[in-house]
Amino acid sequence: MHAWLCDNPIGPDALKWTELPTPEPKPGQVRVAIRCASLNFPDLLIVQNKYQMKPALPFVPGSEFSGVVEAIGKGVTTLQPGMAVASFGGLGGFATAACVDAAQVMPLPPGFAFEDAAAFLCTYGTTHHALIDRARLKAGETVLVLGAAGGVGTAAIQIAKAMGASVIAAVSSEEKCALCRRLGADATVDYSRGDVREQIKTATAGQGPDVVYDPVGGPLSEPVFRSIAWRGRYLVVGFAAGAIPSLPLNLALLKGASVVGVFWGEFARREPGNNAKALAELASWYADGRIKPVIEQQLTMQELPRAFELMARRQVHGKLVLRND
Repeated sequence: MHAWLCDNPIGPDALKWTELPTPEPKPGQVRVAIRCASLNFPDLLIVQNKYQMKPALPFVPGSEFSGVVEAIGKGVTTLQPGMAVASFGGLGGFATAACVDAAQVMPLPPGFAFEDAAAFLCTYGTTHHALIDRARLKAGETVLVLGAAGGVGTAAIQIAKAMGASVIAAVSSEEKCALCRRLGADATVDYSRGDVREQIKTATAGQGPDVVYDPVGGPLSEPVFRSIAWRGRYLVVGFAAGAIPSLPLNLALLKGASVVGVFWGEFARREPGNNAKALAELASWYADGRIKPVIEQQLTMQELPRAFELMARRQVHGKLVLRND
């Protein structure tokens, strides 16, 4: 097998496409022949040694992938060789094969494309957990999605609309606004065009959003929180802008608002039954055509450095997928 090996986490340029022995699955694991893998922002952080998880060196990055089960370890009864699957395993995806715990694998229903499956679990799992479990989103409420043209942002637009909510998509260009409108956003906010608070006020007729979905962080968080509706829920999903913001807690008091943390990976580990139910619902929505990953570009697995460059420059709309051809 071949894999992108990180033995010095100073950035994507230090990764090496390396031939490695094909691993055998340990008890409770399966080996997957990887067809497609997708990039998530933590994949970039982890090879820069900036992520909260610090894996032992050397390691193979790549948290999310799809493929076909090649071999099963002792004790695995729910999966068999030849099954099409998707996995969010944290590591190992930027390769031609990977061993992963069977509990981290989702069998794919018929008709689920490998490229879509590779871009599905993390973004849609995170967003379902955020909007439905953590925010208790109701039909008729308004959701403001920051970074709405990215992977989790496009998923948030689709899931919020599937729940019967109104969606305001906040992005940094008119091109991204147009994409979000095509996905069903009811209104857009362009960071680059004037006062964000005033735009939110206009888009919500002065009421503010009931739920804010924030995978961005940085300097926008405080002005957006100041715009939230009474009893609003501010979902802390991630910090793609780099800076972790500080919020004056009196704002939560004045608005009767909640700051709600979203950590899907830990939710999936601690509550596997609830996570499985959520993924099953998402799979049914995919089959019905209600949700579908936005995949702007597909590259070969050997083009991973180029994919990281596009992600670092914020040039990816939706998800970017790598293929093993």
